[in-house]
Amino acid sequence: MGVAALSFKGAVGVGPRQGFGNAAASRTRENVPEAEWAPPSWDEVVREHSARVYRLAYRLTGNQHDAEDLTQEVFVRVFRSLSNYTPGTFEGWLHRITTNLFLDMARRRQRIRFEGLADDAAERLQGREPTPAQAFDDRNFDADVQNALDALAPEYRAAVVLCDIEGLSYEEISATLGVKLGTVRSRIHRGRAQLRAALEHRAPQRRRPGTRNEYQAAAAAAAQSAAETGEGERGAHAAAFAVPGPPRRHPQPEGA
Repeated sequence: MGVAALSFKGAVGVGPRQGFGNAAASRTRENVPEAEWAPPSWDEVVREHSARVYRLAYRLTGNQHDAEDLTQEVFVRVFRSLSNYTPGTFEGWLHRITTNLFLDMARRRQRIRFEGLADDAAERLQGREPTPAQAFDDRNFDADVQNALDALAPEYRAAVVLCDIEGLSYEEISATLGVKLGTVRSRIHRGRAQLRAALEHRAPQRRRPGTRNEYQAAAAAAAQSAAETGEGERGAHAAAFAVPGPPRRHPQPEGA
């Protein structure tokens, strides 16, 4: 099966929210003696990780069309590189691939500066009923939060999503993005500050002194829960993001 045979658009798995690490992740070099270690098959990686890759791609790109394109690019890259994969865990590897491909896409678009919608995008937006996937996204994704994420610079968005939604540590984000720890802290701090400002409109119109807006209240409630469960600061900020899965479908190589 060649790379040209891969078809991933709109074909992402789903189920309960789960981490990257399942059967495929359990077979990393950290868990299996080197003499016995062998990379999982492409089909195993797709089956175990497609839903989480799509969710990360959606939070980074902010829309279904780009999330599907990014997910497909990720697994094309995995297909090409899987036989040579050796270091670390699959979840870290997939985080790096997904995030770096997103940043590459964002930089390309910043250089091109499109004026208006492309013809095919206009056709998708005009005179069409929503697809089941779009209807699922509309029901389950918080539009205010996603719009606030979309307004962040790509570098800030990636850092905030990896920390507050994916639950990576600052050290893991540093390794994923290839930047210094201080840069990670700065991007997360600034990204969170911009999110709070963008979500101020969700506060009640009339606030008594000392009351908090919805974002702050959600974060405070999550902080209490996080403190009890030991999840720490990331749990508090993650409460402001509702992160559902994509529509229930199963990825298959084209022609399978």
